[in-house]
Amino acid sequence: MAILNPVDVIGRVDKILVNQDRARGLETQSVDRVDVEFTGFQGDSHASLVREACVRTRRQYEPGTPIRNVRQISIVSLEELSIIASKLEMDTLQPEWLGANLVLSGIPALTQLPPSSRLIFSSGASLVVDMENEPCKFPGDVIEKQHPGKGAKFAYHARNLRGLTAWVEREGQLSMKDEVAVHVPRIQPWPKNAE
Repeated sequence: MAILNPVDVIGRVDKILVNQDRARGLETQSVDRVDVEFTGFQGDSHASLVREACVRTRRQYEPGTPIRNVRQISIVSLEELSIIASKLEMDTLQPEWLGANLVLSGIPALTQLPPSSRLIFSSGASLVVDMENEPCKFPGDVIEKQHPGKGAKFAYHARNLRGLTAWVEREGQLSMKDEVAVHVPRIQPWPKNAE
């Protein structure tokens, strides 16, 4: 029985970005295409099957504990970036400043896609949504350098709009303007008090 259902939404790849050296900073650089491997985007500093637990998983693991890397790719929405920019009273908000790897358009409420949703690209590559990428101070620091007085407000204004993290389920190659189909799991509320 199929557990993922395609929806009548087709998005588009508007930008592909990589960060070759995270030690040099958060910002990503634009590329025309990227090979998508089981470890993530080829050449990106977040590409790996395993990563160290960090502050985001502090309630589950000690920092530095090796865990599965489900944060291989950071995805943002062109439309949601525009909303955040408007809230920050800026003309534009560059995805590079957020450390994004992929900018998509045409997918309503991208940040609210349910975990385990699939993003299936026209090339055949497929990404699995891990969860919402909660806003943090690091993009705010980059924004502050570009627009003094705006960076500290980023985390507040980006709530529920910051995008998603994802991991690779099927390898392939992504290019600018590729189409992306959305497949979502059946979602039911968790009856935590069920008997």
